[in-house]
Amino acid sequence: QVQLVESGGGLVQAGGSLRLSCAASGRTFSNYAMGWFRQAPGKERIFVAHISRLGSSTYYTDSVKGRFTISRDNAKNTLYLQMNSLKPEDTAVYYCAASREVAVTTVPREYAYWGQGTQVTVSS
Repeated sequence: QVQLVESGGGLVQAGGSLRLSCAASGRTFSNYAMGWFRQAPGKERIFVAHISRLGSSTYYTDSVKGRFTISRDNAKNTLYLQMNSLKPEDTAVYYCAASREVAVTTVPREYAYWGQGTQVTVSS
């Protein structure tokens, strides 16, 4: 069992930045690849970014490439998402998730553990 708790969300103007954090506890954090997903009101949860177990590789959905950076600190059991140049369409609840899969996966059902989410609102 892995427990995940997100923080760092909030209200920001378009063009601004936020850094989300996801604190993990329970089983060994470095045994899991990690992902960030987001869900806007009335829409399905979609993939944002993925990072491998040791942080050596990352993968992003096209809409956030060059603006968002996923990283992790395995010594602190923490996952991060640095979000720059934010746009109103980035508004959503952001979730971190842990996956046992070795390969990159963008499918929510392949992530075994989820946090409760943190709200990000970008005003125009």
